[in-house]
Amino acid sequence: MLLSATPRGARLARLLAVERLHTWGISSDAATHVVAELAANAATHGRVPGRSFRLTLSVAAGTLRVELTDTRRERLPKVQRPCAERESGRGLLVVEALADRWGVSWDKVPCKTVWAEITVPGD
Repeated sequence: MLLSATPRGARLARLLAVERLHTWGISSDAATHVVAELAANAATHGRVPGRSFRLTLSVAAGTLRVELTDTRRERLPKVQRPCAERESGRGLLVVEALADRWGVSWDKVPCKTVWAEITVPGD
């Protein structure tokens, strides 16, 4: 799904992900939170005016893979230490806590993809 790199696009990414997971029969609050955090990061830190970000969801062998691709390859995500005075900066801590694993892959310039994998319950 291609979405605008705006707060509205980030919210839409979360809503579309919830709908897709529901269609697949997957109920996962962890997945919803991971999508929300990664989409917010793509819209905030990966934003280039006029460029969108891409949300990709896939499931294989009981693992949900969430991918957010943006056009700011030079801005790599990094986990920050929480600071009581700041209202933001905890998103990757949430992803790290909820996902089984996460990382970054580099696509064709100028893109990067931040991904997370979450084990989902089987039937």
